[in-house]
Amino acid sequence: MLSEFDLIAKYFTRPLRRADRCALGVGDDCALLTPSPGMQIAVSTDMLVEGRHFFAGAEPAKLGHKCLAVNLSDLAAMGAKPLAFTLALALPEANPDWLAAFSGGLLALADLHDCELIGGDTTKGPLTICITVFGEVPLAAALRRDAAKVDDDIWVSGSLGDARLALAGYRNELRLEPGAQQAAGERMHAPTPRVALGLALRGIAHAAIDISDGLGGDLQHILDRSQVGASLQIDALPAGPILSRQSQTLRRNFCLAGGDDYELCFTAAPAQREQVLAAAQKVGVAVTRIGCIEAQPGLRLLDLSNQPVALDVTSFDHFSSP
Repeated sequence: MLSEFDLIAKYFTRPLRRADRCALGVGDDCALLTPSPGMQIAVSTDMLVEGRHFFAGAEPAKLGHKCLAVNLSDLAAMGAKPLAFTLALALPEANPDWLAAFSGGLLALADLHDCELIGGDTTKGPLTICITVFGEVPLAAALRRDAAKVDDDIWVSGSLGDARLALAGYRNELRLEPGAQQAAGERMHAPTPRVALGLALRGIAHAAIDISDGLGGDLQHILDRSQVGASLQIDALPAGPILSRQSQTLRRNFCLAGGDDYELCFTAAPAQREQVLAAAQKVGVAVTRIGCIEAQPGLRLLDLSNQPVALDVTSFDHFSSP
């Protein structure tokens, strides 16, 4: 039987990869980070609970990937470079096979983004994963939610809705062919954090947010914090390749309020359109212009003929969503 400290030592302890960033990692009462001169530290925490954020019996390697990906997505939205993270893990049992796969998926993504695991905690309990991630961003260069300006373009990266489509399939809300279910499921289980795009947009974009609970609700956070409104071209939203085969109603709903996309929604001045496209091309991520920031409060949905669209959709909420 693995003890708590055996578990940490075997699956989550490695030699430091970047001693210039982290003077002390796993194994002491605190880790010691060394921020670069002229940088601010960006910090974000996300918790994933079995039965709420992922299905019981989820594939552990993909779960390890996703639990770090959702945190890296927050850094991406701020234009912050990943430095390190901590892991708090509650486990029903210390299963070696599960731990090997979970830590493998987790640390593979950490290595891809040069992000050091520097500490955390383990305990016995219902499967719960809590990660706190640390990044750095130059002073006054962070992409903040409160920085959108009237007349800004609204952009979104990648595509939307396939993760929500996969969830609908798993819940038997609709029927997808096995290949389509599997392809959509990859977007749900193994999202790609847009870290490189966030870094490339520093100095170009004004405001940004990552899309975790649905585009409509997450964009509303920018509007509220920036004290502005927006018009959104709902049929210009880039539906994912599986969702794009579905009905217009489903495309609209899942693009606007799907959740689990982990793309970036950001605003930038119209004069910066070429720079936005060049930055996106440089990092190999598609971006789509989907609307405009306006002085009038509220979010207005328009079709391609600029006619209002009445759509009652609700983004994910941890205490009211099913």
